[in-house]
Amino acid sequence: MSHKSEKVAACLSIRGQNAPPRFARARFANDRPYDAAVRIRGRLFHQWHGRIHCVLLIHLLSHTSMKFRLPSLHVEQPKSAFAEGNLRWTNRDLDPIPRHLRKWGVASLTTYWISDAVNIGTWQFASGIIAVGLSWRESLGIVALAFFIISWVIAFNGATGVIYHSPFPVLARASWGFRGSFIAVISRVILAVFWFAIQNVNGGNSVRTMIGAIWPSFLRLPNHIPESQGITTNGMVGYLIFFIIQFPFLCMHPNNLRWLFMAKSVLVPIAWIAMLIWAFKSTNGGEIFSQHRMVSGSAYSWAFLASLTSVIGNFSTLSVNQADFSRYSRVSVKWQALYVPMLPIVFTFISFIGVAVSSAAQSKYKLADIPWDPNIVVSLWENRACRFFGAFSLALSSLGVNISANSISAANDLMAVAPRFVNIRRGQLLCALLSWILLPWKILKSVGSFLNFMSAYAVFLGPIAGIMLFDFWVVKERKYDCVALYQPDNIYWYTNGVNWRAILAFVVGVAPTLPGLFNSVNHNIDPGVGVHVYQIGWFVGIVGASLVYLSLSYVFPATATRIECAILPDDIYMPQNGDVDGVPGAEHVGEQ
Repeated sequence: MSHKSEKVAACLSIRGQNAPPRFARARFANDRPYDAAVRIRGRLFHQWHGRIHCVLLIHLLSHTSMKFRLPSLHVEQPKSAFAEGNLRWTNRDLDPIPRHLRKWGVASLTTYWISDAVNIGTWQFASGIIAVGLSWRESLGIVALAFFIISWVIAFNGATGVIYHSPFPVLARASWGFRGSFIAVISRVILAVFWFAIQNVNGGNSVRTMIGAIWPSFLRLPNHIPESQGITTNGMVGYLIFFIIQFPFLCMHPNNLRWLFMAKSVLVPIAWIAMLIWAFKSTNGGEIFSQHRMVSGSAYSWAFLASLTSVIGNFSTLSVNQADFSRYSRVSVKWQALYVPMLPIVFTFISFIGVAVSSAAQSKYKLADIPWDPNIVVSLWENRACRFFGAFSLALSSLGVNISANSISAANDLMAVAPRFVNIRRGQLLCALLSWILLPWKILKSVGSFLNFMSAYAVFLGPIAGIMLFDFWVVKERKYDCVALYQPDNIYWYTNGVNWRAILAFVVGVAPTLPGLFNSVNHNIDPGVGVHVYQIGWFVGIVGASLVYLSLSYVFPATATRIECAILPDDIYMPQNGDVDGVPGAEHVGEQ
C-alpha cells in the first residue's frame, strides 16, 4: 500500500471503519493530492451506495489529501553529520566546508587581502595621524607597524579556519561555550552592520560623482530632503543606485565572490597608481612632504601609541573573524604566514597614495585644507572621463570591502544566532536591511559621539581575539573536536553553555579602558584616570584578557575539553557507501 493509501486507511480505522478492498490496492504515488482525492471519491461512490458513507469519506479526504500549507520561514535543513539531528545550532552554511567546496587557493587569499586594503578607509589612515602633529613619514611608519602586529593575530586566528573549515561563530564555542559565544558574535555583528552602512554612503558618493561626470546637471538637481538629514536628493539617488548595484553580490555564495575580489585587486590599484602618477606629475606631491613633526616629548609618545592603536583598531574585526573566509581555503595552513609580510606592504602603499594625492590636490587647486576624501579629489578634476573612471574605482573599492569585511561577516554572525531561519544569503540581505534602518547619512552628519564610540569599538574586539587565539594554540594545543562544536550536550557546553573563564577574562580586558571610552563619547565626562589606558586600549585588552584566560585555564582547567587528538572535518566527511549519515556530497571529500 502506498504512503497516501496507508494514511487514509489509518484515518478510517481510527473512526471504526475498514478500508474497502479496491481502495487498499490503489496506487497513487505519482498523483497530486487533489487528483488522488478525486479518483478515490469516484471509485468509492460507485462501490458504496450508502450516502452516509460517501459523505463521511468526502469529509475525511477534505481534511487529509486537500490540506494546504503556508510557506515556511525555515531554511533548508539537510541532515548534518555533525549536529546529529539537533539543528538549533547549525545549518548547511555553518557546517564545516566539505573538501570539494574549498576553492580558495593562494591567489584567492592574496587578492582577497589586496581587495580589502584598497578602500577609502585605508586611503585616509594617515589623515588622522598627521592631524595630531606627526609627519607623513611617521604616519606611514605607524601604518606599517600596525599591520605587522595585527597580521600575526589575523594569521593565527585564520589558521583555525583553515584547519577546521568552520566560521568564527562556531569556533568561538570552543573557548566561550555555546551560549557564551553570543557575546563575541553579537559584539562582532554590531560593528559589521554599522560599517556596512557607512561604506554604502561612501559608495553612494562615488556613484553621484560618476553620474555627475556624465550629466553635469545631475549635480545641480534641486534638493527636496531636509538639511538636518545630512544627505541631498542627488546623494540619495547615488546611495540607492549603489545599493541596487551591490544587491546581486549579496546573493552570491562566498566561494563565487573570489572573482569579485580578483577583479577589484587588479582594476582599483591600476586606477589609484594612475592617481599617484598624476599627483607627482602635477605638483611633486604637494607641500605635505616638506612638513615636520609638530609634537615632542611625552606628547609625541602618546600620539604615536594612540595612532598605532587607532590603525590596528580599524582591522581588529578581521583579526577576530578571519576564519569566516579562511575556511574556504584548499591550501596548507602555512600559507597564512603570507599575511605577515604582505599586509604591511600593501596597506602602507595605499596610505602613501592617499597622502600624495590628497596633498597634491590641495596644492593644485589652492584649497585651505587637505581633501582627505578621495571623492572630493576626483570631483575637482576637469576631465569628465577621468572623473568617471576615478569615481568608478572608488565605488568598486567600497563595494568590495563592504562584501569582504562586512556583509559576509554579519551573515555568519546572524546565522549563529538563528540558524533555523538565517543562512548565508539571508544573513547578507538582513545586514543590508538593517543598514537602512541605521540612517548612516544622518550618523555621518550629526552624531559625532556615536561615531567616536564605533571607532573605539576595538577595545571589545582585542580581548575576544586574544582569548580565541590562546585557547586554540596554547590551552587546547591546536586540538578541537569539530563534532563537539555542533553538539550542545558535548564537551564545549561548559557550565550551562558558558565558559566563565572567558567571560571573566573579557571583563578584565575591557574594564580598564571604559573610563577613557566614556570620555571619548562624551567629553563632558571627566574620568580622572584611564584616558591614556584607553588610547592603547587594544593592547591592554588583548594582553590583559589573554593572560587572565591562560591563568584561569591552568588553575581551573576544563579537563573535558582537552582531548588527546584533534577530530577534523575530513575525519567525518569519509565515504561510507558514497554517503555519510545522509550528507550529500561526502563521496567527493573522502580521499586524503
